[in-house]
Amino acid sequence: MPVELLDKPDSNSRPIILVSKQAFGDCRLTDQHRAWATANGFSGEAGRLMLLPGTDGQIEGALFGLGSDEGSALAVGSLARKLPEGSWHFDIPPMNPQLATLAIVLGGYAFTRYRAKSGKLVRLAVPAGADRAAVVRVADGVALARDLINTPTNDMGPNDLENAARDLAARHGADVAVVTGDELLEKNFPMIHAVGRASAEAPRLIDITRGRADARKVTLVGKGVCFDTGGLDIKPANNMLLMKKDMGGAANVLGLASMLMAARADIRLRVLLPVVENAISGNAFRPGDILPSRKGLTVEIGNTDAEGRLILADALALADEEAPDLLIDMATLTGAARVALGPDLPPFYTPDDAFAARLVAASAAVEDPIWRMPLWKPYDSKLSSKVADLNNVTSDGFAGSITAALFLQRFVEKARTWAHFDIFGWNPTERPWGPVGGEAQAIRALEAAILGEAGQG
Repeated sequence: MPVELLDKPDSNSRPIILVSKQAFGDCRLTDQHRAWATANGFSGEAGRLMLLPGTDGQIEGALFGLGSDEGSALAVGSLARKLPEGSWHFDIPPMNPQLATLAIVLGGYAFTRYRAKSGKLVRLAVPAGADRAAVVRVADGVALARDLINTPTNDMGPNDLENAARDLAARHGADVAVVTGDELLEKNFPMIHAVGRASAEAPRLIDITRGRADARKVTLVGKGVCFDTGGLDIKPANNMLLMKKDMGGAANVLGLASMLMAARADIRLRVLLPVVENAISGNAFRPGDILPSRKGLTVEIGNTDAEGRLILADALALADEEAPDLLIDMATLTGAARVALGPDLPPFYTPDDAFAARLVAASAAVEDPIWRMPLWKPYDSKLSSKVADLNNVTSDGFAGSITAALFLQRFVEKARTWAHFDIFGWNPTERPWGPVGGEAQAIRALEAAILGEAGQG
């Protein structure tokens, strides 16, 4: 971890002074440091770092601008990249010490598997009011999701994703079962098999469980398409460039599971990952095929590039059979969600108004943005088929994210609460709390909501 957390400032620790434009005149500075900041044009503008020199030429501290107001607690995350190596502490604890500390840890993330990065190490003393253990478990979960998404498919195919899931389960003493290849047909997961059978690596369903059998049942389902060519409805080349991230739903679910298991949440946690590569070969599934599903519904294939909902449907049907108290699925599912809300704001769908309200409140509290979208029933007819129970796409192209959610809802009946997240899983531009690349979305909000319901938030 490029940012190391300390329980308290060490003897070499230097102060970080957070200051807004309005408060710059009132912040605690020596006359020398105020003159230095003024001479360099510093006035508290957002994101600017000003190092404060000592009489011996060494760095005595740092000013960090918050802009016109204190804004997002996550904005301080860029300190991880901007501060010189060494030990640092907040001169005065920030307004939200928990999020500020987390932001700096997240901001120090770097994906280093394929090339070396700077060996700079920033040490930060945990401020009063921050829970170090909570910061570490959340940061670890986010880093896991980011690492999995950032790894290209030659090193993160179905076999590798299974290994990552097994490693996580082993660290927390969870049980793992995997159904692979033609065994998917024997155990009635026909759509997972159909989507993944053309790949050189067999499709599979990974099933992780942990916790008391009689505890509240929380089940997480994540789309694990390790690469998506689009199948026979092949994508244009430029649309394939980010398709290593099409397993972002599985990556985020594993990140969330990591957080919940590290918190020792008193729940019966189940994680289901349908894992495939949507490849092209002589046995690839075709447009016009009619696939059976685990639930018994038949699905006409209107487009092989709408494969994620097919594998999720079989996994959701399995999850639903035991009527979990909470069933969450996450997927990099539709471009329509990005058109509607952009890359930063993932939509979610649920028929449970009370759960939606709790989740939105948790989202605001931890600054992990989400937006509720409607399960608009009149659009359900757009999924109709003349030859099967339903089609996997609509014919008019409208409301793509909503109709995808409505498709998935057909496979959920018994779960007490169900919610679907249509995430992007990627930062297209650098954020203070993270670089360009794979991103965890909605899982910090979900962790806060789930732990809150378990009486642990």
